Amino acid sequence: MAGSRSIGRLLVGGLALAAAGWALKDIPAELGGRARGERLERMRRSPQFHDGLFRNSTPGVFVPSPQSAREIAWNMLHNREERRPATPVPVVTAPAGGPSPTGLSVIWYGHATALLEIEGRRVLVDPVWSRRASPSQLVGPRRLHPMPGPLAGLPPLDAIVISHDHYDHLDRATVRGLLALQTAPFLVPLGIGAHLERWGVPASRIVELDWDEEASVAGLRFVATAARHFSGRTLNRNVTLWGSWVIAGRERKVFYAGDSGYFDGYAGIGAAHGPFDLTLMPIGAYNAAWPDIHMNPEEAVNAHLDLGGRLLLPVHWATFTLATHPWAEPVDRLWREAKARDVRLAVPRPGERVDTADVPLLESWWELLRGGETGRRPRQPPLPPSPRL
Repeated sequence: MAGSRSIGRLLVGGLALAAAGWALKDIPAELGGRARGERLERMRRSPQFHDGLFRNSTPGVFVPSPQSAREIAWNMLHNREERRPATPVPVVTAPAGGPSPTGLSVIWYGHATALLEIEGRRVLVDPVWSRRASPSQLVGPRRLHPMPGPLAGLPPLDAIVISHDHYDHLDRATVRGLLALQTAPFLVPLGIGAHLERWGVPASRIVELDWDEEASVAGLRFVATAARHFSGRTLNRNVTLWGSWVIAGRERKVFYAGDSGYFDGYAGIGAAHGPFDLTLMPIGAYNAAWPDIHMNPEEAVNAHLDLGGRLLLPVHWATFTLATHPWAEPVDRLWREAKARDVRLAVPRPGERVDTADVPLLESWWELLRGGETGRRPRQPPLPPSPRL
């Protein structure tokens, strides 16, 4: 009997190890590739590259205290109700209308993924269709609403734009799907081409740019511009470049910020390339412990005005829980600031098309989905122990 139990435990243990191995088998590929040869030499020539790493033009100055780190860890483990919607997020699966051959519209799919329709061309930015923003689909931030449609349902694309290589902006499964389903090139900052090539993207479909470099694709002008952020799919940070993008047609211009803290570079980008008919600005995942790499909503409005933006559409909120603030807080704060400063704002539901020439009155649809932040006082982290005398 004892022998049978031992054999059973061995079998269960073996199956568990096999299952774990199967689940983890793709992680090495998820981490991406390393730049070599001419790609690496080009990176080393970049003004942003120093001592083997890319650097921000405006260095970070804030270092979180041990106490703030404890508070963040506590809040991530507790107060979870307030960081998600109380009811399902409304998703639009069949957006009305279609792209104008001379106009500009955008479909926000959630988080930072958006489809720009500019003068009859289609540009997809930071596409992530996976269920989790993580190297493993077993753990990591899980999306709070479904994608409005399948990857195979996208129309023919003219370009695919990537801002940086974090998992919530660059997703291996989505890249491989787009490789099979589309023929559009990928426009990426320096170094990210190594990830794409490891995942099977041919060099002929990769356009790799440094800040202030540009390329023409399908009659549109793409300029890689600065951001204040960082990169990395492992513990090794900043071995690839991050950035924002100017996407310009003959008459229409879009600015996509990617991920960034607020910095004086926005005024320079606005002076060089603006004004912009549309800015896509990140408003979520901010925290006092990392003010240099993610903007808060008020700073997003500042950046929009620096850029000479005419319509602001918020991204980087609502889809993944990446910080401790309440789910609806970013858009609430943005709405208040936009009204106070007379900024034209569009806040679509995921999957909803916004035509910049015919923006509807703002409907605060998110207010019906409030989670635990309404009428509930969040639990507080415990006080740190008193110092010993």
